[in-house]
Amino acid sequence: MLLSEVAKKLKFSFIGEDLEVGSMNELELASSSQLAFAVHKKYASKLSSSKAKAFLIVESLLESLPKNSSYIVCDNVLLAMAYATKLFTPKLIELDLKPAKIGKDSYVDDMAKVENGVVIGLNVTILAGAYIGTKSVIKDNSVIHPNVTIYRDSIIGKNCIIHSGTVIGADGFGFSHTKDGEHIKIHQNGNVIIEDNVEIGANCAIDRAVFNSTIIKKGTKFDNFIHIAHNCEIGEHCIFVAQTGVAGSTTLGRNCVISGQSAFAAHLDIAPFSTFTARSGVTKSIKESGGTYSGYPLMEHRKWRRLQTKISKLNS
Repeated sequence: MLLSEVAKKLKFSFIGEDLEVGSMNELELASSSQLAFAVHKKYASKLSSSKAKAFLIVESLLESLPKNSSYIVCDNVLLAMAYATKLFTPKLIELDLKPAKIGKDSYVDDMAKVENGVVIGLNVTILAGAYIGTKSVIKDNSVIHPNVTIYRDSIIGKNCIIHSGTVIGADGFGFSHTKDGEHIKIHQNGNVIIEDNVEIGANCAIDRAVFNSTIIKKGTKFDNFIHIAHNCEIGEHCIFVAQTGVAGSTTLGRNCVISGQSAFAAHLDIAPFSTFTARSGVTKSIKESGGTYSGYPLMEHRKWRRLQTKISKLNS
């Protein structure tokens, strides 16, 4: 839609050329056809180098805009962004798309539901009660067990196994807030990408991204009851044991081992080959590869063991 239409729906005026914008994105990743947003001055350097031409922005950042930009000035950019995401949300179902394309030797149970626009590869098995949403892709040799739900636009790689009750591509948990305490939904308009040779246990939830993609890289294995929040990236060949969770926009390197009931805060970067013992609480990024960690607050495993020994002596 035109930037003037966006401004009108948000009840703001715009300044600059009336550009056509097709979606929204973060400053660093936005293209010239996307609407970007900047909240406060820490984004000034990213703003000046952004490829976007249209912005939601606070007045204090106007001097950092790229040349020939068009923009909507608002006091609460996060709130305006939440309202704007609704304008770019695709339909849940698109009935005018072509029927699903199903590859040779694939089996889709009569009690599974596959929406229009879906592409299913060779030798795929989709069992009873599964739901495959609009424009999703399931590649060769993958198995979708009963009652799996795959939301629209999700991509499942080759040789994947997804067990019963798992939900791929549900909305991430994101809200902006009014002065009166009302929670305004940030519509999650990205998707989920699961690469080749991934196995996901029963009753897991992998949330779609706000923009762009939540990514599970090749060879990773999930136990049951795992939650991966929006915009996370899980590296190659990671292991997740039951009842673990990763908050939004956290990135794990390859071959991390996450033991049961561990949890990760948002916006962290975890080095490859890191190991976390059961019930680890990870609140800070880890830069050095190969470490083993325990506890909350998180510490090196050897230090944690010494601490537990001292605590046990206090109780004796």
